[in-house]
Amino acid sequence: MQAWRVHRNGEPNEVMRLEETDRPTPGDGQVLLKVLAANINFPDALLCRGQYQVRPPLPFTPGVEICGETPDGRRVLATPALPNGGFAEYVVADEAALLPAPEALDDAEAAALHIGYQTGWFGLHRRAHLQAGETLLVHAAAGGVGSAAVQLGKAAGAKVIGVVGGPEKAKTAHELGCDLVVDRRSEDIVAAVKGFTGGRGADVVYDPVGGDAYVKSVKCVAFEGRVIVVGFASGVIPTPALNHALVKNYSIVGLHWGLYNTKDPAAVRACHEELTALAAQGVVKPLISERVALDGAAAAVQRVADGTSTGRIVVLAGGAR
Repeated sequence: MQAWRVHRNGEPNEVMRLEETDRPTPGDGQVLLKVLAANINFPDALLCRGQYQVRPPLPFTPGVEICGETPDGRRVLATPALPNGGFAEYVVADEAALLPAPEALDDAEAAALHIGYQTGWFGLHRRAHLQAGETLLVHAAAGGVGSAAVQLGKAAGAKVIGVVGGPEKAKTAHELGCDLVVDRRSEDIVAAVKGFTGGRGADVVYDPVGGDAYVKSVKCVAFEGRVIVVGFASGVIPTPALNHALVKNYSIVGLHWGLYNTKDPAAVRACHEELTALAAQGVVKPLISERVALDGAAAAVQRVADGTSTGRIVVLAGGAR
């Protein structure tokens, strides 16, 4: 089969190679899946760079989530077992963790419903307990993770402020349904949030960026607000001032969705049922900006790494619909 493999760490477009290799062999409790579509996530770039919290042995294939087909023809969502990730024609995955692909979504959309939307749902509902009528501030609102949080926030009845970088991404955020869009390159985030909320601030902040985004967030978080730390796409891990959290009476809440797979898999399945229902109602629909063939995966992962993409870029394998 064909698979992209990384033999040394570095930038995706420099270290990913498309090669002929053997199909992976399922172990106990695993199943061989034909890859239909593989969604690109920022962690795929971090894996290539050797900067992710999981460091598979070299060589490895990146690609942390897919929509695939089982040997008996079922369409499923899966997180492939590294080092054999999803940018390949076949993967193996734990059979117990397979989730049925929503019928309302095509293969590319289904592949993008998994990690980003699960992260958004757990962050907003399990960790932040977002309530209807509250104000949600989403950083990188036009990106893959951010766009999912915007849709889920609107579905929960929140007012959503989306922070983006540049006019093109601002247009995307407006189309997603943001009640206010702030271009961080030309506008003052803190002033915009306080102006929109009458000085109160954002009740919930969804931050997959870190760095300056976090610094601005805690300056405009509301009384009893919750800052959800999702990731550090900026490359800068902030150092929270706990005295500031005490004085302003807000919470800093960490979210590592992957832990739920091992510590509370029933919650993951329940979340998937909720997301499937929202997809069937048309309330959430992954924003797919590009669908690329397998041979275009390295360049696409690089675009995600560089932060130039909007929504999701999905790699299509043979037979995808």
